[in-house]
Amino acid sequence: MAKEVTIAVDAMGGDHAPGMVIEGIAQARTLFPGTRFHIYGDEAQIKPLLEAHQELAAASEVFHTEEVVTSDMKPSQALRRGRNSSMGLALQAVKDGSADVAISAGNTGALMALSKFILRTMPGIDRPALTSPLPTLRGESVMLDLGANVECDANNLVQFAIMGAAYVRTVLGLSNPTVALLNVGVEDLKGKDSIRAAAEVLRASEHLPLQFTGFVEGNDIGAGVVDVVVTDGFTGNVALKMAEGTARLMTELLGRAFRSSISTKLGYLLSRHGLRSLRDHLDPNNHNGGVFLGLNGLVMKSHGGANAHGFASAVTSAIDMAQNDLIRLISEDLEQIPADSADTEAAGAA
Repeated sequence: MAKEVTIAVDAMGGDHAPGMVIEGIAQARTLFPGTRFHIYGDEAQIKPLLEAHQELAAASEVFHTEEVVTSDMKPSQALRRGRNSSMGLALQAVKDGSADVAISAGNTGALMALSKFILRTMPGIDRPALTSPLPTLRGESVMLDLGANVECDANNLVQFAIMGAAYVRTVLGLSNPTVALLNVGVEDLKGKDSIRAAAEVLRASEHLPLQFTGFVEGNDIGAGVVDVVVTDGFTGNVALKMAEGTARLMTELLGRAFRSSISTKLGYLLSRHGLRSLRDHLDPNNHNGGVFLGLNGLVMKSHGGANAHGFASAVTSAIDMAQNDLIRLISEDLEQIPADSADTEAAGAA
């Protein structure tokens, strides 16, 4: 029987909060009716929205706070002033054990800073990483880190690979995912020392529940060559924004092309079902939800501009991770490479 999950929700984070948040968790609960929600934010705004969803209201508890982490608040300010905000209280609920996952569409930098301060990193993890599913020709892959760590050493990359593989096993349901390091070439001699050192450790770690395939290049990400792409946060964030921008470019150019003449408008009518399928596959709301991996608790980050459907996607992913005990999976996998970590440091220093 599936574990009943409690989600701590920052109702005030995001461009369209709290309306988008309440509508999103209502949609998610139709798929997981046993889920309960602890909702943090301005009760005067939240309660009227819940009245439109009686079943959700019965499964929810509202915790009032007027303090909010704003979109322009610096991480240092969030650490000083955000502990009693809707974001901070949702994270504290995970630490206290009253909730299984915290979710927010608010300020990413502030959420990462508060998450690290309140939950701390797992034993064996030096730095948490941000990961998210990406649309590919094969369906979905994940990439990490997407911006939490600008510079990474070999140990960080090995840890990211283990966490990313555990995430894929949990959320995408792949028992033995393929993993590769993003590099400037697929040859063994290409790339920085840290990347090559991480590759050596992953090749030697035969007991991990993953298939390390070596290196991939940027054009392999969209092709879905592997299930998990591992890189530093600087490169990962640039690649993610480039992919999102390319998707918007394609959508806009196709729209212009089909509006350019009567014949192209007729062509659109004949191909509209296929184009809608393409649009849905590229829509960020259908792949919404980045998770901070490596913390002593689950934290889900939704896009700030997500709509209700996008927020619901993030909530359902969070429920999957909690029901499949992602934290435990990562801990067990980390235990498979105790000796290799020292080798990674030595290789990086060399």
